Amino acid sequence: MGKSTFLNYVLGSKLAITNSKPQTTRDRILGIWNDNETQIIFLDTPGIHPSDKAFNKYMVNKAVSTLSDADLILLMTDPYDRLGDLALIGDILEKMKGKTFLVLNKKDLIHHGVLEDTLAEQAQIFSFIEHIAISALTGEGVDILLALIKRQLPYGPRYFPEDMITDLSLRFLCQELIREKVFSLTHKEIPYSVAVLVEEFKEGDPIYISAVIHVEKASQKAIIIGKGGKMLKDIGTQARIDIQKLLGSRVFLELFVRVTRNWTKNPNMMKDLGYK
Repeated sequence: MGKSTFLNYVLGSKLAITNSKPQTTRDRILGIWNDNETQIIFLDTPGIHPSDKAFNKYMVNKAVSTLSDADLILLMTDPYDRLGDLALIGDILEKMKGKTFLVLNKKDLIHHGVLEDTLAEQAQIFSFIEHIAISALTGEGVDILLALIKRQLPYGPRYFPEDMITDLSLRFLCQELIREKVFSLTHKEIPYSVAVLVEEFKEGDPIYISAVIHVEKASQKAIIIGKGGKMLKDIGTQARIDIQKLLGSRVFLELFVRVTRNWTKNPNMMKDLGYK
């Protein structure tokens, strides 16, 4: 739906990983935006979706618990969302009783007449205080959205230094960048069975990072490694480039693949892999 693309655009930095596959975001991602008079703390959450699977329930619970802490909720949709699915989210929003904006993304891809009709239809699922169309990719409408957000937020102190854009650790950000490359380079069920854990992070020149890509089946491990190790090499090469941009330093990245059977169904294993 573009939540992570929107956050990255606003911050002017790649903080949240992005991909066209659903449920790419798994945890709460905090981003801090400042101008001369305002500090806005954005919380990018997993998407809300119905599922009986333990890991999917974890992601939905993470999203819902984050909403309860927010002064303002942005429900970001796209033109292809089904109204029935959005109505389920509307039911959740009713329980939050918070101020909520409807933000229709992908404005750059929709004809103006269709855009207005789609926005009007989606606005019917809940009592939104504002509804607006934007393009998180091009930035169209984002300045207007930020101005609307500023009008609705309560007055208070700046909670973070102005040069800080997140509270996330470098280890976490590196794990996410590696996972993003698995999402973009592999297909079908593989990305959803993958967790990444950085086991070593040593300062130096280059910085040494050792990370394990966890999968649930031996067949998935074989796909991640690829013929002659090519897939794993490609994942590592692309991830290293982004990690070097993030850290501003040379990086030696070493990747391993490990089978951790049924980790998405086992709450204890999920905790061991950082999903708490």
